[in-house]
Amino acid sequence: MKDIERPPILQIGDLLPILETWLRERYTLVRLDGRPDPEVFLADEGARFVGVVTSAMYGVTAGQIAAMPNLKAISSFGVGIDRIAMDEARSRGIAVGYTPNILNDCVADIAFALMLDVARATPEADRYVRSGEWARRGPNSFHLARKVSGARLGIAGLGRIGRTIARRALGFEMEVRYHSRHPVADVPWGYEPSLIELARWADFLVAITAGGEGTRHLIDADVLGALGPRGFLVNVSRGSVVDEQALVRALVDRKIAGAGLDVFENEPHVPGELLALDNVVLLPHIASATEETRLAMARRTLDNLERFLGEGRMISQAV
Repeated sequence: MKDIERPPILQIGDLLPILETWLRERYTLVRLDGRPDPEVFLADEGARFVGVVTSAMYGVTAGQIAAMPNLKAISSFGVGIDRIAMDEARSRGIAVGYTPNILNDCVADIAFALMLDVARATPEADRYVRSGEWARRGPNSFHLARKVSGARLGIAGLGRIGRTIARRALGFEMEVRYHSRHPVADVPWGYEPSLIELARWADFLVAITAGGEGTRHLIDADVLGALGPRGFLVNVSRGSVVDEQALVRALVDRKIAGAGLDVFENEPHVPGELLALDNVVLLPHIASATEETRLAMARRTLDNLERFLGEGRMISQAV
């Protein structure tokens, strides 16, 4: 197929290389980043594009959507849509696709990896061995840690991934309660209408709610205070869900026992105070970063776009 016959698609941000290859094979793919002036480029060329492919990290702004009068579809690599101007898309009747369910298992796995790592201090213990401290100080010299099995697990957000985390907890014989805006039907776990009370009850509080203004700083100083000096926070949702400065203070002052964090407010930048602490485990936003899951996400991102342009409906469509 000649390039001129291929629908023109705008790429915003970096994507998985295999996804970029698939897109180039099927479409006239044009990258927005790297342009000397992206706004001028869209003002001049925006009318060409019928589709956008982006990711949860980059999204699409209202201004970018407005500059593409013939845009019909946005296909995003990821489950988060808080960086996509959804109101603008809805008002224009633009379909928005994403990749739900595909990430559930891997994100739930990372949530438990973080719980285990921060409670059992495994990264600190690894450094203890590598530095030679164990050899110098002898057997039984490393400090005691906390048990995860049988602990109380509070989940902030009981969507698809939250339910997967709750099911994982069965294998650890944990008692589970959750908080969300409304009770979830047909689940066996207890509903707590107050997030502060959930934090007060929990040994581990896992944030797995959607991002966006509605949940910005949902986990604030009051929630952290309720979690208390023996409670652990795990965030596998969005960095904006946690008041990061309040969390830094709580960790530095040992007002909570520790935290496991896969996401941050200003990625890839992490507050310097956290880097020196042993009671926090820091990951570079890798909850979905397995070969199997990322490949499946790439395939769904492509299939969403192809299905819409061919049939008018995506497989996984947010709007």
